[in-house]
Amino acid sequence: MDISQRGLACQVLTLRSSRLRKLSLIGEFMHMHTLNLDFSSSLTSFQEDCFNCMPNLMCLSMCETRITNLWTTVAALSKLPSLVELRFQFWQYCNDAGTSFTSSSGKSDATADFSLLDRVPFIGESCIDTRELTNSNFSFEDPIRNFYSFDEEIMSDDVQSMVEDLSNDSEIDLPNHHDRNWLSDVFPRWNLQMPLQSENEEEESSRGSFTGNTVDVSMKYMSCHASPICQEKHYREFMIASLPNLKSLDNLPIRKIDKERATGIFSQYFEYLPYRWKSKESVLSIIHKREIKSGRIKVQSSKRSPSYPSGTSQYFYTRSLSAAKLGSSTWPFLHPLSIPGFELEKGFRDKGFHPRQFEYHPSDSSLMVFGTLDGEVVVINHESEHIVSYIPSLGAMNSVLGLCWLKKYPSKLIAGSDNGSLKLFDINRIPRKMTGLYGNSGCVTFDEFDQLTSVHVNSMDELFIASGYSRNVALYDINSGKRLQVFTDMHRGHINVVKFANHSPSIFATSSFDHDVKMWDLRQKPIHPCFTASSSRGNVMVCFSPDDQYILASAVDNEVRQFLAVDGRLHLVFDIAPTESSQNYTRSYYMNGRDYIISGSCDEHVVRICCAQTGRRLRDISLEGKSLGSSMFVQSLRGDPFRDFSMSVLAAYMRSGSRSEIVKVNLLASSGHVKDDHPLCSSYIMGA
Repeated sequence: MDISQRGLACQVLTLRSSRLRKLSLIGEFMHMHTLNLDFSSSLTSFQEDCFNCMPNLMCLSMCETRITNLWTTVAALSKLPSLVELRFQFWQYCNDAGTSFTSSSGKSDATADFSLLDRVPFIGESCIDTRELTNSNFSFEDPIRNFYSFDEEIMSDDVQSMVEDLSNDSEIDLPNHHDRNWLSDVFPRWNLQMPLQSENEEEESSRGSFTGNTVDVSMKYMSCHASPICQEKHYREFMIASLPNLKSLDNLPIRKIDKERATGIFSQYFEYLPYRWKSKESVLSIIHKREIKSGRIKVQSSKRSPSYPSGTSQYFYTRSLSAAKLGSSTWPFLHPLSIPGFELEKGFRDKGFHPRQFEYHPSDSSLMVFGTLDGEVVVINHESEHIVSYIPSLGAMNSVLGLCWLKKYPSKLIAGSDNGSLKLFDINRIPRKMTGLYGNSGCVTFDEFDQLTSVHVNSMDELFIASGYSRNVALYDINSGKRLQVFTDMHRGHINVVKFANHSPSIFATSSFDHDVKMWDLRQKPIHPCFTASSSRGNVMVCFSPDDQYILASAVDNEVRQFLAVDGRLHLVFDIAPTESSQNYTRSYYMNGRDYIISGSCDEHVVRICCAQTGRRLRDISLEGKSLGSSMFVQSLRGDPFRDFSMSVLAAYMRSGSRSEIVKVNLLASSGHVKDDHPLCSSYIMGA
């Protein structure tokens, strides 16, 4: 921590095998040209202001770390103006006789000149002239002294003390002071790389171009010591396109053909900024143009296409501001809701809640309801974090899995639990201060639906439907409190989620583990579906876009498809890499109306944000627990219906006995507002 804050006058620094979780090198490292963080298996992310004072850092290695987020990684590395060589993995060449490495001269291990290892280690002999970087007085007689390469001839007492303290620090693993060969261990084979090629050689060897984390099998390369970021789809192209000054990535040279390919892949699969913005613009500039009533922004040159959409749209300025704010906020604001204890008639309820499901209010932007694993229903003001209504379980409900607000009667909501209990509550008739005995005031009880998983109210607040671990769907009349009908055998497997359309009171959709999504119309007596759309895996959920133009189906392991609601034709398949886990249940919802979708899965700590019209990825959000034993995953999520690029995520800890929490995410605000003492203060966006 001391070195992080104060900096060092060293040229080469290794924190190899350290236990740092979040890199925060904010001190001055003005002379450092090489940084090695290999095998720091606890390292997951970067402080927002990391790398601010490293103008001469040229070589950085982070093999076998836990770095995963492309967006925050690029945002941090973009602050290094001299960075030319980067490594998150090592590409190893394998010939028929076994394994070998390629040296900077193109020789294999058997003939390579290892005399380069006798000097200060660096990355990429072919890219960097180490005579300009290394201390000419370097010797192995005092490796610790030369490792830090101080400008002063003699280290001061306080610096010497700092080095000694660091050697004993359990969070940082420095080389043994008495090991004369420690440099070879710290930077293994950093100089043994493929040579950079000329443009003529590039044309002849175009077959060596990369796709994501793979190489042409004829090249016989194998990835070694890869960090998880390397497994992200189109990782190599993303890094090359985002860091144009790089000359070598993962010990392989970046050629002209690689840059051209990376540019094409990036534009095909990623959004640099929302709403087709191609360059960043300041908020002040946009406001100024609006104030002078500049409805259109003139094209800067007849030969250059505009870097922004047309200004004729009624949403032009709102979207312009969103693009500007998001472009300056790579690390979003994440705020876990803090719900305090409150007074009961017979005491004070101070134990924490265990949320299992939640829903935003459809007309009051400040309200949210969540149900708990203990069967409680809690209405909160998520802006002030005050409880509005509290409905205890008292043995009547188990885990609350279904919640739905009524639209025309905004004080009422339907709640369903996994034991089949179904109730309608009127929060205006339920006081915040609850009595120990719970009566039926403000509550209507419906016939039970066994093993319930989902409830939803139609657009007229007249009917609601329920589904569960069966092939049936039940239809209820809200006014009479009666169950009208049970539709049987609607699918070949159990029905996970059922949703009414947002504007058509008789239209609803069902999703099932039988791989099918079906649309139904109550006016036609739902014996036969209006259409059936299929996924390749079991469907976890389905929802309508706010305008009912599309339906969004989420199947197991990141298979997300968008269909036309009019006839079920496939509109878009979102390019999200699977984990190959049959238990990775994926949930997806719309955000910003139907402009974007947010998607998260229960085996992953990432929420992905994609354009709903093109499928391009805008950002990823990574959730991180406070310690290594508290990894998090996405249990549920919702886009905020009132705020653009805002959402909430129900995040659960993988550690047994840990409490889930609802995390509010604002992509247009900086993470600097997050309290440092909270576990999620280190959570970032890539990209509820």
